[in-house]
This record gives sequence, structure tokens and C-alpha cells, in this order.
Amino acid sequence: MATPQPSSTKTRKLNSTHLFLNSHKSISQQQPPQTPPPLSFSLLSNNSPLPPIPSDFPQSKLIPKTRFIVDGFRHSGDHSVSYFLSHFHSDHYTGLTPSWCKGIIFCSDITARLLVEILKIPSLFVLPLPLGEPVLIDGCEVVLVDANHCPGAVQFLFKNAVVAGKFERYVHTGDFRFSKSMKLEYAMSEYVCADAIFLDTTYCNPKFVFPSQEESVDYIVDVIERIGVENQASAKSVLFLVATYVIGKERILLEISRRCKCKIHVDGRKMAVLQVLGYGESGVFTEDESESDVHVVGWSVLGETWPYFRPNFVKMKEIMIERGYSKVVGFVPTGWTYEVKRNKFAVRAKDSFEIHLVPYSEHSNYDELREYVKFLKPKRVIPTVGLDVEKLDGKHAYKMKKHFAGLVDEMANKQDFLMGFRQGCRETNEKVENDAGIVLNKGLDQEQELRSPEMKVIENTDQGHFLDSSSNLQERGSQDLTVLDDEETEEIMQQLRDCLPIWVTRTQLLDLLSSSGRNVVEAVSNFFERETEFHEQVIACTTSVSTSQPISLNDSALVSKLGSVNSSPHGSVELPRIEDHKSPNKMHSIKSIVSPGKRKKTPENKPNKKVKINSILESSGSKQSTITRFFGKLVTNVSQGDEVGTTFEQGPDDKNLLPSDAIKLYRDEIDQFIQIINGSESSRSYAATILEKTRGDINMALDIYYSNPEVDRGESEEKLVVCRKSVQPPCCIRNCSSGQEEQVSDKLGHMVGLSVQGPVTESVTTNFVLLPPEKYSPIEHACWTDGQPAPYMHLARTFDLVEGEKGKIKVTYMLCNMFRSLLALSPEDVLPAVYLCTNKIAADHEKMELNIGGSLVTAALEEACGTNRSKIRDLYNSLGDLGDVAQLCRQTQTLLAPPSPLLIKDVFSMLRKISVQTGSGSTVRKKSLIGNLMRSCREKEIKFLVRTLIRNLRIGAMMKTVLPALAQAVFMNSSPNCEGIVKNLKEKLQCLSATVVEAYYILPNLDLLVPSLMSEGIGFSSSTLSMVPGIPIKPMLAKISNGVRQALKFFQNKAFTCEYKYDGQRAQIHKLVDGSVSVFSRKGDETTSRFPDLVNTIKESCKPAAVTFILDAEVVAIDRKNGCKLMSFQELSSRDRGSKYSLITIDSIKV
Repeated sequence: MATPQPSSTKTRKLNSTHLFLNSHKSISQQQPPQTPPPLSFSLLSNNSPLPPIPSDFPQSKLIPKTRFIVDGFRHSGDHSVSYFLSHFHSDHYTGLTPSWCKGIIFCSDITARLLVEILKIPSLFVLPLPLGEPVLIDGCEVVLVDANHCPGAVQFLFKNAVVAGKFERYVHTGDFRFSKSMKLEYAMSEYVCADAIFLDTTYCNPKFVFPSQEESVDYIVDVIERIGVENQASAKSVLFLVATYVIGKERILLEISRRCKCKIHVDGRKMAVLQVLGYGESGVFTEDESESDVHVVGWSVLGETWPYFRPNFVKMKEIMIERGYSKVVGFVPTGWTYEVKRNKFAVRAKDSFEIHLVPYSEHSNYDELREYVKFLKPKRVIPTVGLDVEKLDGKHAYKMKKHFAGLVDEMANKQDFLMGFRQGCRETNEKVENDAGIVLNKGLDQEQELRSPEMKVIENTDQGHFLDSSSNLQERGSQDLTVLDDEETEEIMQQLRDCLPIWVTRTQLLDLLSSSGRNVVEAVSNFFERETEFHEQVIACTTSVSTSQPISLNDSALVSKLGSVNSSPHGSVELPRIEDHKSPNKMHSIKSIVSPGKRKKTPENKPNKKVKINSILESSGSKQSTITRFFGKLVTNVSQGDEVGTTFEQGPDDKNLLPSDAIKLYRDEIDQFIQIINGSESSRSYAATILEKTRGDINMALDIYYSNPEVDRGESEEKLVVCRKSVQPPCCIRNCSSGQEEQVSDKLGHMVGLSVQGPVTESVTTNFVLLPPEKYSPIEHACWTDGQPAPYMHLARTFDLVEGEKGKIKVTYMLCNMFRSLLALSPEDVLPAVYLCTNKIAADHEKMELNIGGSLVTAALEEACGTNRSKIRDLYNSLGDLGDVAQLCRQTQTLLAPPSPLLIKDVFSMLRKISVQTGSGSTVRKKSLIGNLMRSCREKEIKFLVRTLIRNLRIGAMMKTVLPALAQAVFMNSSPNCEGIVKNLKEKLQCLSATVVEAYYILPNLDLLVPSLMSEGIGFSSSTLSMVPGIPIKPMLAKISNGVRQALKFFQNKAFTCEYKYDGQRAQIHKLVDGSVSVFSRKGDETTSRFPDLVNTIKESCKPAAVTFILDAEVVAIDRKNGCKLMSFQELSSRDRGSKYSLITIDSIKV
């Protein structure tokens, strides 16, 4: 390892330059260097400075105002010799090779050993640092804190001196999992209110709120113990596989060993890593397979996790046979497979294989990230994981930062904002002052002309309410003038003058400095706070004088611009001036605050002077809104005449304040709130309600939103129906009760006017699908007209609503409404729509598959949306769903012209066309067809198109949901009057729904079932259709029982029959009209080629009179050499499978 120079002080002091030069000299003495030293070595040897940091260097990997690079070895160069590695994971140490010599690597002791022993990094360039002890590196204090990620993972705390007595503090988390104990770390206490935190934003999305590590570990251990007890009678019956990285997940393995009292089998590579970590001699791990039933495998052995989890049962079977087990249970511990809407511990099963998707993660989930930021309360958050995080001002980085609004140190940011005003342009100060003096003198002349009796009325009205922001400081400021040093005073005065309006006098500047202790930032803050308070008092006063017309900010601003009222012993006050927006109606607005008796004396007979005054005010005023607008709570009202008027916000004292009033009152705050939570216009009513509760306090509103988002949102969004943007399908009334839905229906007509963008019909159509079926009009509420083909948008909008609904009844209603419009306007599109709803393109027995992988869809998405694979992957890591990624890419794409509508029948036919593409060039043809579909997508269409392509629609609608919805749609469209059908004919609807489902199990072919249902209508019955040989019937599946007693209780004294359960394979044998025999498995897969001997037996046993039949049976292996002894299922499974085009010869059959 690199050896630092000993230091006599308690805090170690390291110089990375000296360490770097000494390491190179030591290497050159030990052996001839294989590679020449880098340029940085030559520069530092000659005491020359290093090149500057490149302008495009990723800011998330560089500590500000240093040359410290964290986890950025891919960007290493001659610009730095100080590198920090947070932990030993390949995505962080990429760029390191055994020939590394570009700088010193600072890391933890465990990580240092792994670098030297695993990656073979020269030890002279690796320097381990202790945990919790400050070390001074190049004048910057560095502390390492445990990151709770993998062995050796640490967080870096940097404290860098920027100017004398001032420090900047930064926290770089690397990859970490937040725990409560981090708050108790002594070193962390000094980094509360740090300047920035470089945050691991792997799971910075509200949908990633998975359980704690302890709960996940308990689940794994419980499953192993339970299955182990169930199969303890037979040796080597169950093999448990745990997928891990090269380093990581050790906590799971240690807990399994401790609580299950067993060893853990690992391969040689994993054992080498464990030995470096100190676990080699613990007796927990072994390389002997026979010593343990719990084996560790590589991360991708059990399946791929991107773009969604795809189990690899074939590999599991190979392992089972190779190691001599009859059952395999696997565990994939990762947060990526976690799905909030479903069971937190999902299981994928097939035959004798199980894969448990355990949401065990060593990265912080969404709530933990927010809690950590809330604890540290930094000035800003810098994301380190995600798309475009290399740019601090990137679009997606900015979007992630919004998740922490209200948790960062807002006051410190405001102070930094004000400090920016101190950096005035020194070269133009003189010119600005001269110009300002001229304009100010002209303004004062005009103000003297405007001195009129009505202004005296204002002066004499309730003078106690008018408080000048600086008048009470004038005498003291004048006295202090003689005390301050002239040169120092002028310098501070100039800094303060740069931050304030030009009309502020020198005396007022001295007053502000005196009251703030010569602190420029505090003086500026005090000035604007007092100006805001003053204007609030002006509004209150003028409202009491005249209520006929409300005074605007422009009014008060003009009043304050009219100058100072001469002081008198009786307490007259000076009105300070405030810059604000230009308005052509300023003089007209003044009249509204004058009493009626004095109004006739207004200078209406001086139009020329009014015009002249306005022009002067416009020319001298600020071209943009003043900083008081930033600190005050204002609402902007823009009229059609482009006249901008602003009014001060009054607290919502009226308890009966309507949402519309709150929307007007807190318009700016509502816009900011919606932007922070990344909401749509449909959230405006909810935002108004919550801001009304907090009296316009955005930070408090955000705390309420994130602490309890579901309840509060539901209360205020129940009645919101029409979205402002048609491209944002509303989700605001998904949780309405039936009574609330009636209110929605009654108020639809009054709310259509809310839509200000896009076609109103599109927005209304989407919302009407949410209505109860008896309120839904299939023709009027559709997004297309009679005679036109049905657009795919109709399905996409429905899918978007169904995705967010958990109630099965409401999902059925939505799908029913969707089908009713199709039946009424485009009946030929009903069958394709049913297939698309169930994520199919043909009947199961036809085995027509798309045969498309995530990589092909990603490639097509690159071309269609003009993006690249790395961005798509980063987006997927952030969003966790390829459909959401496609939607985001499409939203950020600018089109010259809107695409032609995508039709349901076109999507369905194109998918079938894709499925038949085979042979040379088929991949290119598939990609082209997919790209054509993507380019025609609008709104949310691309999201669900991509999900359809990867066979993961994720709307929770299966055949048992879709078919009843279609049956209800047929029933309701067949009835002349739908009013009251759901309530009065509920039993008939349920009966028809059950009949359709029953018919599907008898004849699982939508090509025959759907047309029959549409033609028969209400008269449809299961007897309408009959079994068709060649189409496998859905099997009757048994329910698991723990004994005879439970089975008897289930039948409740009803008669039943029993049959033996053979240990074989289910076989459904069909004899077709042409005399051929087909064999289907339990899942409907054709297995005829696998059983030629069975086919011969059936043909020999069949009488000529039996033209067609369907036989449900169990195929059992028989040992004919030993008295036809029955053989096990595993032995039968070893028989060759054959294929569609090749039969197994009878001679080759061994079982």
C-alpha cells in the first residue's frame, strides 16, 4: 500500500502529489516500468501545474473547488492525481486495470485489499483510510463513514477551506442504504446543513418503497425453513439457490447460515473474495457441494432482471439434474423486481421450480432518501445515478431534485441568491449611477407635480398603519456615519447599492448597515422584508378607505413612487418606493383609492402630463419584476388585453373559500407545487386545497403531500373530471364511490370549459370511461365518430386508467364502457381489442408468439424517438418500466407534424405480421415494423404498445376480467334503456358474465367465442358453442389441501367422487375429423411429437364409430421389464421432447 509521511499532529496530513511522485519512484526502483508514467508525473516533478479539469467533466463525480474525483476512473486523466473509490462494484471502479498509475486511490481498508488482491492494482497507488477519523488530504478534511451497502462501502465527507475561516462541506454517499444509526454518527453531525450531498438516486422514484432489509432476510430464512421441514424425509430433495454479485448480499448468506444452521456453498471465485473479506476461515462457506443444500450462484443464472424479470427455468433444470435434486427454489434479492401493486414477495413457479423475487436492496429506497436528505438538510442535492446526472442542470437531474423540495436548506439558498447581487459589474457602476441620477431627478420633478390634495388624504388616513422601512433608523445612521472608516464604508455601501433599487438614498443605506451590524446580506434581507410588510399594510389601509375597486400592487407601487411626505411634528411618514411591473392604467388605479369627495380634484385635465409621467416611469423602471415579488406572496392576473396586474395574497380566512377562489389566490404557489410533484393539471384542485390549508406555504404543503399523499389527494380530487391537457389522462377520480361518481356525472357539463388545450372531446372521452355504465353514452362519449375505424388511443386511455385502479368492479366498468363504444361504432374492432386487452395475438393453442426481446424493442425505440441505448438504460434504471421509458422519450421528442392516428386493427394486424417474420433478415424487418408503429403513437399509446411488445402489459386485466366486461357491454348495448340496469338486472349481468367465462373454458378460442357472443347477444349460452377437437380445453386444476378434513369441509356435505392422482403428466388427447390424433399438455401445449407410442395406442384402441373425441388423461411411465411397474414423474420427464417438425422414433424411446 502507499505509505504516507508520518505526521506529528493528531490529524493525519497527506499530500497526494508527494504520495503520487513517491509511488512512481518506488515502482521504477523495484522493476522497469512496463508503461511510461503519465504526463501528470512529469508536470508535478517539474513543479508545473496540472491541466485544468475539462469543462465537460461529470459534475456528479467531482468535489467542487478541488481535484478530488469520486468513482470516476473512466474519466481519469492528467488533470488529477487524487481519486476516491466508495466501494468495490464494477460500475464504480470501471477504468481500473492492473497497470493503473494515474493517481492515488483513497478508499476503505476492505476495498483496498480487494483492489490489490482481486484487480491486481499496484499497492503503491492504493491508500486505505480509517473509518470515522478525519484525515487532511491536500488541505481538505476527509472522513469515511459506513455506507451500509456492501463490505467496505463508505460515504465520503469533505470539508474544504475556501477562504479564511470559511469552509464548504460536501457529503458523497457513493452507493448506500440509509439506516437510523447514520443519524447517530458523530462525524455526520458536523455535516448537517452541508453545501451539497452527492446522493445515490438509484431508487429515486415514489414507486420504490420496498420493505426493510431485515424483513426481506426474514422472508428468505422462513421459506428455507418451511420447505426444508416439508421435505426433510428425503435427502437431497430440495436445492436452494441464492443469486448474488461477486461482492454483496453477504448479510443474507450469513443469516441463512446462522438461523438455518447450515453451511453455504460458493464457487472458487466467490470464496476468494470472501477470504479477502475475512470470512474464509469462519466455517460458514464451503466449496464442497455435498456439504450444503444452499448454493450461491451468479446474478443472471436464475433469470434476467432487465427490462423485466424473465426466469431461466431451463438453467435451473440443468443445475437440478447435474446436482441430483428433485426440486429447486431460487431467490433473487433486488429492488428492481419489486412491484408496489402486487405482493411484495412475488413468486415465479413452473413444475418443480420456484423463484422468489425478494425486494432486498442495498440501495436506499425512496422514503429513505427523503429521510436522509431531511436529516442532513443540505443546500442542494446532486444526483449521482440516472439519466444526464453528469450535467447538474440536466432535465432529468432537475426532475429528481424536485423530489427533495422542502427538505433542503431553503434559507441558505436565499442567502446565496442575495449574495449574487454583490457581484455587480464594477466596470459599469459609474455609468449606472449617472444614468440613475438623471432618471431619479426627472422622476422626483414629476412627483412634485403630482402632489395633490387626494394624496394628503392618504397621508392623514390612519397614519399609524404606514410605517417607513427605514425612517426610524435615519438619526442613528447619521450618527454612525462619523464613526465608520470612510474607505471601508464606501466599499460596503457600494456592495449594498448593487443589491438595492437605485432610488434608495445614502442615508437609508447607512441606516440598513447600522441595523444589521454591517452585514450586507442581512441588510438586503431586512430591506425587502420591510418593503413587503409595508405594502401589505398599504393594501389593508386602502381597502378600508375604498372598497369599490381593489388596489393592485401597481397602485401601491405608484403611490410609493410619488415621493416622500414632508415630516412634521404630528407624525407624518415617508412612503418608500418600490419598482414593479409597468402598467398603462397606473394613474387610473390611483383614483380608486381616493374618497368620492376628493375625486373631482384629480388631475384629469392634464392628459399630457399623465402620458409624460407614464413614459418616464416606464423608462426608469425595471424591465422585469422586482425581487420583492420573489419574497412576497403575489398572484398574477393576465387579462386578454395583455395588461398585467398583481394583487397581494390575503390569508384564506374565509372557511367557505371555494377551490376556484383558492386557485386564483395561490396561482403562483399552485404552479410551483404542481411542478415540484411532477403533477398534471388535474392536480390543480388538490393543490389549491392543500395550499389553502397551509395558507400558501409551499414547504408545509409538500410535507403534507409526501407524508400522506393518498388520503389528502383523494378528498379533493373526487369531483375533478376534465383535465386541462388532453395528453395527460386524468387519474383523479379513480377512487370515487358510486355516489361521488354521480356527482361527477351531474357536473360534467359545467366543467368542460376548464379545458384550455387540445380537443375537448379527447379529454372528456377519457374521463367518461370512468363513469358508471348507466351514465356512459357509447356514441357521444367516444373519441371517434360512426363510420370511422377505432383508434388505438381508445384502448391506451382505458389502459392508463385501469392501471391505476385496484378494484376489480371498477376495472370491469371501465372495460365495459370501452367495449360498448367499440360495439356501437366499430364492431369489427372488438375482437382485436379483446386480444390486445389480454396481451395476446392468437389463441393459446396456436402458439403464435411475437418472439421479441427487450433489446429489439430498445433498438426500435432508439430510432423512433431519436435517443440512444445508454439513455434508455439509465431511464429504465430510474423508472423500472420500459413502457414508461418509451413514454418519456416520446414526450421529449418534437415533431414537425402530428402522426396519423394509430388504429386498433392496424396494431393487431402488425403484431401478427411481426410474429410470422422468420429467416434471414427477420430481425431487421421486425425492427422496421415496430418502429413504424412507434412513430404513429400519440399520448400514452407508445407506453402500452411497448408493454404489449415485451408481453408485460401490467394493467392487471386477465381473461376472467375482460370477458365479463365484454359480456356486460353486449348486454347493455342490447337494452334500449341502460338506466338502472346495473342495479335492477345485476343477477342477469352476472349470469351472462359467468356463462361467457364458462364457454371460454369449453372453447378457449376468441375467434369463435367473441363473434358468437356479439351475434347472440342476451340469448348467448354455453350450449351455443360446443367443443372443437384440435382446440384444447382449459384443464380442471386441483386445489391444494392439507388433508382429508379440509377437503370434506370444502364440499360441505355434498356428494363428490374421488380418483387416483397418478405421478405422471396430464394429457388431453384429441381425435380430429381427418383421423389424426393430437396430444396437449396441461397448459395447452401440443406434445404430440413427444408421445408417438401413445398416438399409436389410441389409434389401435379407437373404434371406427368414434369419429372425433376428446380424452382427458394422465400419461404415466411404465417399466415393462419389471411387471409394468409405475415409474416416477422425473423419469418420464427425461423423455426427449421432439419438435413440431420431427417426431421421436419409437425405437429411441427409453421411458
